[in-house]
Amino acid sequence: MTIRTCTAADVPQIFAIVNDAAQAYQGIIPADHWREPYMPFEDLEQEIAEGVRFWGYERGGELVGVMGMQARADVDLIRHAYVRSAHRQLGFGRQLLKHLESITTKPILIGTWAAAIWAISFYQKNGYRILSADEARELLRTYWNIPERQIDVSVVLASSRW
Repeated sequence: MTIRTCTAADVPQIFAIVNDAAQAYQGIIPADHWREPYMPFEDLEQEIAEGVRFWGYERGGELVGVMGMQARADVDLIRHAYVRSAHRQLGFGRQLLKHLESITTKPILIGTWAAAIWAISFYQKNGYRILSADEARELLRTYWNIPERQIDVSVVLASSRW
C-alpha cells in the first residue's frame, strides 16, 4: 500500500475512480448537476491543466483512491477526493487526506455538495469544520470556478489552520 503522486499515465485510472465513486451522488445532488459520466475526461484534463495535482492510494498495484490538491493564493483546496466503490470504508480516503495535509502549511478548504452528508461527515471526523453559508459563498466565488447554481447547493469545510 502506497500513496504516490499521480502521473499523466494515471489519468485514465483517475477518470475511472472519479466516475465510479461519483455514482453515490446520483439521485442525491440536484438533478441539474448530474451527468453521465459525472466528470467527462476533458473536464478532468482541464482540472489538471488548471493546477489540480493528484495523489493516489495504490493497493496491489492498482489505484483504489485519488485526491487532488490545488494551490490557490493563500490556501490549498482539496479537489476530487474519491475512493473506488469496492474499497470504501477501509481508511484509504483518510490516509490520502492526512498525506496531503502533511505536505502543506497553508489552510485547506474543501468544497462539496451540501447533500453529500457522507462526505461532510468524513471531513468533520478528520477535523474540518463547516463554514457559514455567507463565508462559503464568498470562498466558492473566490477560489473555485463553478456556476452560481452550484454555489447555492454547496458547502465549504476548513482545516484548523483556517
